[in-house]
Parts: sequence; structure tokens; C-alpha cells
Amino acid sequence: MLLNCHSYFSLRYGTIPEEELLSLGRENGYGCMALTDINNTSGCLNFIRLAPKYDMKPVVGIDFRNGIVQQYVGLAKNNAGFQVLNAFLSQHLNAKTDFPANAPWLENTVFIYPFERVRLEKKEIFLPNEYIGISVKDLSRLQFSPLFKHKDKLVIQQPVSFRHKKDFNAHRLLRAIDQNTMLSKLSTDETAEEAAQMMPKKVLTYHFNQKDFDRIIYNTEKLMDECSIHFRFGDDREHQNLQVFGESKQDDYQRIFQLGCDGLRHRYGSNVNDVILDRFNMELELIEKQNFIPFFLVNHSITSYARQKGYYYVGRGSGANSIIAYLLNITNVDPIELDLYFERFMNLYRKNPPDFDIDFSWRDREDVTQYIFDTFGKKGQAALLATYSTFQHSAAVRELGKVFGLPAYEIEALSNGKYDPKKLDQYAGLVIRYADYFQKNNQPNHLSIHAGGILISERPIHHFSATDLPPKGFPTTQFDMVIAEDVGLNKYDILGQRGLAKIKETLEVIRYNRPDAPEFDIDDVKKFKKDPNINNLIRQAQCIGCFYVESPAMRMLLKKLEVDNYLGLVAASSIIRPGVAKSGMMREYILRHRNPERRGEAHPRLLELMEDTYGIMVYQEDVIKVAHYFAGLDLGEADVIRRGMSGKFRGRDEFERVKKKYFTNCREKGYDETMTQEIWNQIASFAGYAFAKGHSASYAVESYQTLFLKAYFPLEFMVAVLNNGGGFYGQELYIHEARMLGGNVLPPCVNHSLAQTVIEGKDIYIGMQFLNEMEEKTIDRIIQARRTDGPFTSLNDFLDRVVISIEQLTILIRIDALRFTGIDKKTLLWKAHFRLSTTPVKVPQKQLFETEIKDYELPVFHSSPIDDAYDQIELLGYPLCSPFDLVKYPLPPSVMSKDLHKYVNQEIVQYGYLVAVKNTRTARGETMHFGTFLDQEGQFIDTVHFPSVKVKSNFSVKGVYKIRGIVSEEFGFLSVDVTEITRMDSATREK
Repeated sequence: MLLNCHSYFSLRYGTIPEEELLSLGRENGYGCMALTDINNTSGCLNFIRLAPKYDMKPVVGIDFRNGIVQQYVGLAKNNAGFQVLNAFLSQHLNAKTDFPANAPWLENTVFIYPFERVRLEKKEIFLPNEYIGISVKDLSRLQFSPLFKHKDKLVIQQPVSFRHKKDFNAHRLLRAIDQNTMLSKLSTDETAEEAAQMMPKKVLTYHFNQKDFDRIIYNTEKLMDECSIHFRFGDDREHQNLQVFGESKQDDYQRIFQLGCDGLRHRYGSNVNDVILDRFNMELELIEKQNFIPFFLVNHSITSYARQKGYYYVGRGSGANSIIAYLLNITNVDPIELDLYFERFMNLYRKNPPDFDIDFSWRDREDVTQYIFDTFGKKGQAALLATYSTFQHSAAVRELGKVFGLPAYEIEALSNGKYDPKKLDQYAGLVIRYADYFQKNNQPNHLSIHAGGILISERPIHHFSATDLPPKGFPTTQFDMVIAEDVGLNKYDILGQRGLAKIKETLEVIRYNRPDAPEFDIDDVKKFKKDPNINNLIRQAQCIGCFYVESPAMRMLLKKLEVDNYLGLVAASSIIRPGVAKSGMMREYILRHRNPERRGEAHPRLLELMEDTYGIMVYQEDVIKVAHYFAGLDLGEADVIRRGMSGKFRGRDEFERVKKKYFTNCREKGYDETMTQEIWNQIASFAGYAFAKGHSASYAVESYQTLFLKAYFPLEFMVAVLNNGGGFYGQELYIHEARMLGGNVLPPCVNHSLAQTVIEGKDIYIGMQFLNEMEEKTIDRIIQARRTDGPFTSLNDFLDRVVISIEQLTILIRIDALRFTGIDKKTLLWKAHFRLSTTPVKVPQKQLFETEIKDYELPVFHSSPIDDAYDQIELLGYPLCSPFDLVKYPLPPSVMSKDLHKYVNQEIVQYGYLVAVKNTRTARGETMHFGTFLDQEGQFIDTVHFPSVKVKSNFSVKGVYKIRGIVSEEFGFLSVDVTEITRMDSATREK
């Protein structure tokens, strides 16, 4: 009976989650419902999946609207009808065109026109698949309308958008947000009627079960009987991905087998043994049985294209556990060397499709994505994945504050939580109330794009979803990865990261700055793993700029674990993850690593399963191993636990069922209840955060590549780091690191610099693009003029050849980019203002003779390094001198970081320049900080600020601080437990 229901995926309009819509329908006596969201199909597949749970026959369609005006409701009579409806919607969404007044003829579809619109437009001719929708409020006018004669075309169209009055209020707020208007100015034409709530079936049929109207009930039931939609989900789902890569399945098998054999020779040479061959054959057999050969071949095609183009990439995730992936060059991790657990990636029991994560340089990723769509998307079979951007509390407060007309300062206070709930006025109270309501309802705000997910399906994507065309220009589904997996679609994760761009650019910088450097293969990671210089960098935690191993937390862990090899780095990259630390297992791992006798405290079965991690769960595979071998769950059930802990599946019936079975099995095996619960708590605390071991290994491979470059080409590497957005720290620290490595870091120079940072020998010229408010067109003009006619010889020569405004020229002079003139900055500024005020800016023209410019005698101006430093801070964001040179008064002698080991458990004073602050909370919920500073010799100071100290001091502002505290040592790592911290006064500009 309900042909026009809206979920909250009628964005900024509807308010009901699709499952609650089904529940509400059952409560009100319905056995069939149609989900017809406004210009959206996000909820359709999940609605179909959940319908049997509520004994509901699902029908799906689309409420086609131009703005708020309903044109017609389209219903799919079957899956083919759903596909053409999706294609029709996508066509108009992508072109941003209105829907026509009359629906097109589409096979296997039904279109329902609202009575009022048909009446006003006096539509008289209806196609066989077209109907007139009658709501309860239309009945009084229907029998007096000429449309009444179309008795076979009349169906019930009673819209459902809300559960109750509060939903309707929320709807009005959503409409105001959508229209960017205050609630008081929102037109009633922009909202639904409050009556768009679900009425019981008995009440609805009562209105129509009258003489002359009972035919409408019959037509409606008949129409709903004709509609049937079917998809298979979960354990019963179909394999919806590309079924054949080449000519046939047999051709695909021969192709992957040959590629694998070629890979065996390339990767292992004469070292191929029975272990390798057995693993190869086992994986290939399972991949064929699961029909994932095309999946591997598509990834091979993608990475082959990348290699042809000279793009660096990292294949990671659980896919790195596969030897076939290693042999096909999809990953660079040897699963035999690391004893990687293939069943984490793929097994006969695993129900969700596997995926590869392939990282490309942020510069190359878009071209790789274009290749995928050009190669596999010609028939509409490829699309990016969507995500749902929901109203989070702070953002909702800001939107609602504007709707209620609150002043900006009040909105800011409400958003930041800086208010007394007892003192809120009516409107502020409503803002908080409905912001909470949106957040608890998980209310979608708009669709976004998944970080890197791409679908390549056997059928056109419109079989499953309509598509949007965001600014990236690639069709994008209207559902997320959870629904994709539910229906049997695996994603290809094509991700961008800056670390790979650093590697690529370093090689380019080496070629022009050190052309005589010996040849090397950046992919020869096996050689790097044995290099003592690289391993020494790891042991000393001197990894600034090197991918994920540079953070303060990672420096701390590397020192505590005394890591000096590849396997140690693999473990560290997963141990550092939040879940392992939260469970207390990070500390226990360090204890067992440093004290072998302590390993005996592990449960014998756990120690047997995870010998290399001392019986401690560190990787995602460990969760599967414990669930499978320890608790007796099958591999599919074990994987449900792993995925459930991520939060995406927790609470689902299958997760709760498997959780219950875990405890039942452990009880039957006679395990101690306390131990069983403790192990479950460990799983629960980190399974959703831990890495797959292959993923950690992939990251470790990239880290070794960057560490090799830093060990042997440190300055070239730091230039690449600067040009690719740095990393964990701000740009200033990478400038400092370059200087510590022997580089002569210089401000931009118009005769040397490019947009990006460049190096000449050991001289590093900061790129002009890093100057605040420097325009790209000005930089291009400078570079072009220099390339055309050589270096600039004077200020006048520069101004004769470059069109530049006085504002842009001032920036260059203040940063000392014209220092080649030998004239001080203040004199240059006077000359620049005189020249540009008397000579209009025009396109330069070559002249036979140099025009003489009258030069005036100027007074001698005084300048100082302090002035230069403040100009640098204003234009670059940091000084190029030591920050300790900017302290107002000379600093007394203090302890340097290199000597901290002499003062363990003693109070000391250090002076440190703030680099980074990490906020965290204690077990009691109190805020505390971890600080990272540099001492006067450029070495790190690591500090701990407990809540009692944090309350008394604020050190979030850049500057030099006096740090008083007790030196603490844990597992060889030294830090200072701060008791008092004070920011030192800075020197001021000279007048």
C-alpha cells in the first residue's frame, strides 16, 4: 500500500533509517513497502537486504524531483527496471538537468504522477506503465475531477517521511539548512506536510474502502504484486565482480599461471624450493576455486601500467600475504620470508570479498584511476565508491545555529562545548537538542567519495545503484563499501600517499645534483635489509622524513625495542597502532622482547600460534588464528570477529552470533573463564586497529627504501620531502633536519629558485611557492625570464624583464630573494617603490640599449638578523636561523639531550624549541600531553606533561621553553616528566 516512502537518504529531507522504516511498516500492519528516496538510491540495497527480517516484501524506486517539486515516482518492476531507473536518474544528475514533465518510456518500470500535478497540468493520456497517485487528502476532490474516469490508473500514493512530530521538526530544520536560510524565513513550499507520517494499514484502507474508491486499493495491490526485486546478500551473495579478464576463464588461468611462473624465476631464481612451489599451487587452486583470477589480473594490469609509466607504488593490506600477488609484482613483500598467513587474505570460509590496497604517489594516482576507467569502465562497469557524510555534533551545531539566527560568537561557543547547559536560552537549547538528535540518528548530510575504493563489476554499476559525477569526474555509486561487500562487490583500493612521491622525486634530484653517483636499484629491498648503515639509522631512530617511522611515538618504540632489522620494523609498525597500546599488549610485548624468560607467562597454545610475537596478538592474522585454533571457530567465523571489531559490523546479527559461539567453545574446551574473557578483551581492544602482517611488511619495505635514500643521499632526500608536503611534522623541522645533515639552507633567490625547493651541491634554495601570498603567475614569469635570457643582474634588469606588482616584489625583497644585487633590503624597497610608481607595469620588450634609470642617493639603512628572522617568520612561517637566536635574554647553561642518561631520576632544566604536541587522556579521562622539543644542539627532547602540570601550563604556542622536570628512563628511552614549563620571552624587532 505504501508506494512513496522516504528514508533519511532523501538527503536534507527524510529522517527515518531504512531499517526503522521496515520496522515501522510491520508495526502498522503492512506486508509490502516501496522505498523511493528523492533522487537517490543509497538505501535501496540495504532495504532489500533487511526486508525479510521484518516479513516485508521490498519494492524500490526513485522519487524524481526538480528541487522540491515532485515530478513522478518511478518503481522498478524487477532488477532490469531498477537498472534503467538508475541509469535515467544518473543521466540527469551527471548532466545537472531537470527531469522532464513526462516520464520516458522505460521497460520494466512504473511511473506514478501525483494527483494534484496531473490535475493542474490536465494530463489526459497515460502510457501503460503510468498511474495517478491518490493520497487521503485527494479523495474529496477526486470524484469531481475528470481524472476519476481513469479508474484503472488510480493507485494509493500516501507519502511517508516521518515517524512523529519531532521528525517533522527535524525535517524543517534540514530543509532550512539545505536552502541556507533561517527557519523563520523557510517557505512552506519547501517542506513536506506534517501528515506525511505512517498511518496503520487499517486506517489507510478505511479511507479508500468506500464506494467508488475500492478500485484504488485493488489497483495498488495488483501493482505491488507485479513488482519484485531480488539481490543475494551475505553468505548467499553472488560473485558480482568481473568474471573474465581476457577471452575466457581458461585463457585467464593460463595467463595467471604463466605470469606466476615468470615471477618465480624473477623473484627467487635458483632458490625455488618445495615450500615455495607448494604455496604457489595452494594459492592458485584456491584463487581459481573462488573465481578471483580476474581480480588478480586486473590488479596486475593496474600495476603493470604504473611500471610502464614509471610510477612508484606499494601493494599492501592483507593482499601482501599472497605469494601470487608477490610474483605478479602487485606487492613487494615476500610472504615466505615472513611466514605470512594467506588465510587472512582469502580462504574458503571467508564470506566478504578480499581487496588489495595499492598506494600511488599523490601526483600519479589520478592518471592510474583514469587508466582503470578507460580500460574497464567503457560499458559502465566501473565506479568510485561513496561514503556517507553524517551530521557530527559540532558541524550540526554550526548549521543549526545559522538556521536559528544565533550570532557567530554564540555558535562558536556552542560548537566548542563552552557553555553552561543551565543558562541556555530557548534557541540555543534547540540547537543542542537537534544536533544531538541528528548525531544519534546517524543522519546523512551528503554523499562523499571513499578514500580510494573503485568497483569493477560484471554487470553495469547501474544494476546496483545510480551514480553521481563529483568534481573528480568519475561516476560514483550512491552506496558505501559495507553495502558493496554485502552484495558481493569487492573494491580496488587505489590510494594516494606522499611518501612514494618523495622516493620518485629524490631519484630525479639525484640525477641532476649528483650525476656521478653510482647506479642503484631502489627496488632491491633485500640488499637494503642487510645494509648496516640503514639499520643503524633505525636503531638510533634517526628516521625524520622516512614515511611512518618518523613520528615521536615511533622513535620511542624503535628505541625501546632496539629495532635494527626488517622483521623488527614490521612488528613495530603494528605494535604502534592504538589498539595494541590500549590493550596493554604493547608494554607486554616490549617486556617479553627484552626479557626472554617472561615469554613463559604466555598461554602455551597462544605462544605456539604466535611464536614470533611471544604469544601476543599484534597482527590481524593473530585474531583469526586465536579465534580459529584457540576457540575452535571456522575461518569464516574468525573473520567475522576481525571485521566486527572494526565497528562497521559490530551489532550485526552474525557478529553477535559468532561472539556467543566464541565463549561457548572456550567453555567446552575447559578454558578458564577469566582467561577467556581477557583474551576476548584483547581482541576487542585492537582488532579493528591492528594491521595485517602483510600490510605492516609493505610499509616496512617503503620505509627501507626511504631510509636507503636518507642514508646515502640525505640532502637530495630532504629536498624531496620538502616538496611533497613533509610528513608528520611541519616544514620547519625538515629544514632543521636538512641543516643537521650538512645542508646550507637558503631563502628563495630569483637567480636560483624554482617554485619548488632546489639543491645545488649542498646549497638548498627554498622554493618560491612556499612564500605566503606569492602568486603562481609571478613565479612562472620569473622562471621563464631567467630561462630565456639568463640570470638577473640588477633590480632594474629584473624589473625590465618581469611583469610584477609592488606587492609581489615587496615579498621577494623582504625574503632577500634579490640579495645577488648586494644592496640591503630597505634600500631595495625604496628603489622598488620609486621605480614601479613612475614606470607602469607592462609586458617587457627586448631593447637594443639598456634604458638608464635615474638613481637617487639614499641614506644608509640599518638592518639586523632579528629583522630578517621576523620577515622569514611572516613570509615562510618559521625563521631560517636558530630559534634560540630569537630569545630576548641569553640562556644560562643547561642539560643537553645527549647527556640526559647521566641524570636519570634527577631534576634537570632544559631549554627546548617546541616541535609537536600530542594530546591524550588518562584512564580517569583527564587530559595530558606528550611534547617534542629541540635542544640548542638540535637534538630531540621528549616530555611528558601529566594532568596536574597540564592544568598549570599551556605550551601550544611556538617558541623556546624552559623545561624543568625529572629525567625518566623506560626500556632505554629517556624522557622528561615535566614539573614546570615556561615560555621564554622573544626578542623584538629593532625600531
